[in-house]
Amino acid sequence: MMETRAMLDDSIEFKTRERDDSISGSNPFKWVTKTTDELFKGKRIVLFSLPGAFTPTCSTFQVPGFERAYEQIRSLKVDDVYCVSVNDAFVMNAWAKSQSIEKIKMIPDGSGKFTESMGMLVDKDNLGFGKRSWRYAVVIVDGIIEKEFVESGKMDNCPDDPYSVTNPDIILGYLESVIDRFEAKADTSVKRDKGANGDETIH
Repeated sequence: MMETRAMLDDSIEFKTRERDDSISGSNPFKWVTKTTDELFKGKRIVLFSLPGAFTPTCSTFQVPGFERAYEQIRSLKVDDVYCVSVNDAFVMNAWAKSQSIEKIKMIPDGSGKFTESMGMLVDKDNLGFGKRSWRYAVVIVDGIIEKEFVESGKMDNCPDDPYSVTNPDIILGYLESVIDRFEAKADTSVKRDKGANGDETIH
């Protein structure tokens, strides 16, 4: 059985910065507000969250790993891959640029409201970070959590930065293990019969 839990809070807003070529000057970006509902409704999403942009494990392994695995993840009935961090839009965009990210979507949770709603907001005062996300990943279908992966030892001011169960290979292994049921669902979701006049009817 798949793991499921309550639907995400669809009212949470994310303040993003997106390029707008109609804006002149050296900084052609505008503020765009997106909601949880916009990001997840009607989609199957792989989301991974991490303690912070530009941090060593995140920059060396996790983000580039998911970028490399993006097309393989998409091939397993996934619509998109999101990276969430308790950082503002400027930091997330700068980090994406420095990492040459072109496929995964960088989602800024600057106020930490989404992370808090997921039960993953922790103190990182021991590193001078303040409130940040514990490292986790989820597969979300139409706003409902299908499967959750959480690094062990979740706690405030953790002296370590575990990275094991949220790496792309683990997520891919799970997606591959359930692909048959998604393909079967797709095969049976629309039945086609021949009507009395020979036309195809869908029901």
